[in-house]
Amino acid sequence: MGQALYFEYLLEYLPWLGLAFGVSCGLTPLVRWVAVRTGFVEYPSERRIHKRPLPLGGGVALFVAFWTAVLAALPFSRELLGLALSSAILLLVGLVDDAVELRWYAKLSGQIAAAIVAVACGVKIEFVTHPFTAETVHIGWWGIPLTLTWLVAMANMVNLIDGLDGLAAGVSAIASMPLFLIAASLGRWEAALMTVALGGAAAGFLPHNFNPARIIMGDSGAMFLGFTLGAIAVEGALKGATTLAFVVPLLAFGLPIFDTVFAIARRIAGGRPFYAADRDHLHHRLLALGLSQRQAVLTLYALSILMAAGAVLAIDAGRVGSIGLLVAAIGCAALFAHRIGGLRGLSAGRGRLKSSR
Repeated sequence: MGQALYFEYLLEYLPWLGLAFGVSCGLTPLVRWVAVRTGFVEYPSERRIHKRPLPLGGGVALFVAFWTAVLAALPFSRELLGLALSSAILLLVGLVDDAVELRWYAKLSGQIAAAIVAVACGVKIEFVTHPFTAETVHIGWWGIPLTLTWLVAMANMVNLIDGLDGLAAGVSAIASMPLFLIAASLGRWEAALMTVALGGAAAGFLPHNFNPARIIMGDSGAMFLGFTLGAIAVEGALKGATTLAFVVPLLAFGLPIFDTVFAIARRIAGGRPFYAADRDHLHHRLLALGLSQRQAVLTLYALSILMAAGAVLAIDAGRVGSIGLLVAAIGCAALFAHRIGGLRGLSAGRGRLKSSR
């Protein structure tokens, strides 16, 4: 697919991008005003980086902006109903969690319930393609647990990187570009439109959320972004019976995926539960090296752009080329994490293992 065709696609969807951006940017100050008036704010704590109370509820602006553009552009369908209901459930769970800090199992139950609604309405991975032989298998009912796992994982992975002003919104906006292009290249126009709408909503939120933030999205916004991006990826790429079906989403979501994988490996190697919080995520390590919040976020934006560019290249690279790009991205991400100290627990774990022999 040539560059001229990419540009054509972008021009066609530009009005819906602008609509989502405008609603998000215009509605966020109102959401902030309501949050301040009602005391819906997040206070500084050991787990938070910000030093002053910040209004919550940015997820509401993201949700309204996304669905305003989608419902204005697309005819209603069963899959769209499922995504609307599931994203609303997730937004509500996130808002409650922001207000009262739900136990992990209560939040997980809400995420699973949202994913079940989406799957029940047809949002489901249907094929698995062997990356080396290109053999395609229709996985039948196995697509249900696979899709549930993917959607819940995406909701949590984007939530995990939401540790600095503007990070989750910016990374989500960047990831939307390759997802839009792969959906458009496969002729999945509804998924392409939804990707544009979500990218526009995330970008419209950024002027209010970039450091120094005047409002934060909270769990409601981060989980909504991750879950919805994951669902759009299912509709736009993961239903496909090609190697691209998994390579492009993995590269597009590279930063949250790699950060989560490194965190789980680090915690297990360190003898801690994989879900235990720590301050060794990539953004934490960049701050520990002396970067400001803005510098750390811009560094991670740059990494996300590189991975997004790899995802775009993979669309036309063929099976071997796309796998090569994915392997290169994994290697570079691991090297970067190692250099900034994001894999410190792994070396500690190896040291304990040797001493116990």
